[in-house]
Amino acid sequence: MRRNTWILGNVILLAALALAARPVSTFGATPDDKSASEVAVKIDNFSFSPATITVAAGTTIRWTNHDDIPHTVVSEDKTFKSKVLDTDEQFTYTFTKPGTYSYFCSIHPKMTAKVVVQ
Repeated sequence: MRRNTWILGNVILLAALALAARPVSTFGATPDDKSASEVAVKIDNFSFSPATITVAAGTTIRWTNHDDIPHTVVSEDKTFKSKVLDTDEQFTYTFTKPGTYSYFCSIHPKMTAKVVVQ
């Protein structure tokens, strides 16, 4: 019994050390894992959340409308523009160039936010 406990303890220890030795940037990710380069923005209660988001170039942002009324996502410089998004509909855009992208809802222009791409 002691020998089995000792072996099991060593197996668990070796597994923990192997996991700890992996680089943090790839822990839990696979080469096909796109979630590492995608960020979510919620549209809810007549606002974008978060209102300001900073991402690396190459990141895709996915806006999801959680309101009961339609909204749009339109950049001030017209770099990107969604169709009218009904409840639970989504819009994605991949930011490839650094800069600050201010955007708004064209139906409710007081709804504003920005994406900072580094």
